[in-house]
Amino acid sequence: MTDSGGAERQPSTGRRILLLVGSVGAGKGTQAEALRTELGLAHLASGNLFRKALRDGSPLGEQARAYMERGDLVPDDITIQMFMQELSEPGAERGAILDGFPRTVAQARALDTTLAERGEQIERVISIEVPVDELVARVAGRRVCPDCGTTYHVAGDPPREAGRCDKDGAELVQRDDDRPEVVRARLEKQVVPMLAVLDHYDQKGIVQHVDGTQPISRVTDEILEGLRAGW
Repeated sequence: MTDSGGAERQPSTGRRILLLVGSVGAGKGTQAEALRTELGLAHLASGNLFRKALRDGSPLGEQARAYMERGDLVPDDITIQMFMQELSEPGAERGAILDGFPRTVAQARALDTTLAERGEQIERVISIEVPVDELVARVAGRRVCPDCGTTYHVAGDPPREAGRCDKDGAELVQRDDDRPEVVRARLEKQVVPMLAVLDHYDQKGIVQHVDGTQPISRVTDEILEGLRAGW
C-alpha cells in the first residue's frame, strides 16, 4: 500500500494504535473523546497517565515523582513504560489513541521500537492543524470559574451573564497560561519539535492532515472518513 507521495506503508497489525498531534487549542482532547466513543479505543493522554501513576503510587509513578519533584523532565523510557502498561489494561484491548506523546523525534523512535518489539505499530498519525492566530484566540478566550472549575469561552461558549459562572455566580477568571503572550510563547516552543515528529511519520506515509478550523463534528467526520478509507 502506498500514500499519495508513493511512500510504501506497512499494514497495521494487532490493535489499532492512533496518535493525535496538534498544538494547544487545536482540539485534540475533544477529538480524542469523540474517537474513543466511536471506535471503542482507550484515550491515553500523557498528563492523565502521570497523574494516575502518582495517585496510585505505582512503581513507575514513584520513579516519575522523583523527577517531577526536582522539576526535571520524566525520562522517555519511564513515560513509554507508562503508555505500554496502560496498553496492557483491559480497557485498551481494542487499541488506543495516544495524546501528548511522543513530543520529539527521539521519543517517536523509542516508542516505535518498543511497539515493534510487541508486534505492534502506530497505524495512523492524525495532525489537527489550526493557524497560530486562531489558536491564540481559542485559548486566550477561555475563562474559568475559580470555585467550581467550569470552563467557558467568551466567544464560543459564553456564560449567560457576562463574566459570571452559570452555576454559582462567581466571577470568572483568565488563567495566567491562557494570556495571549503566554500562549504564543508556548506555541513557539511546541511547533518545531511537533513538525519534526510529523516529518518522521510522514516518511512512513501514515500522517492524515486535518483542517482543525472546521466545526468540531466535521473534523471528527473527516478523521473517521480517512480511517475508513485507509488511503
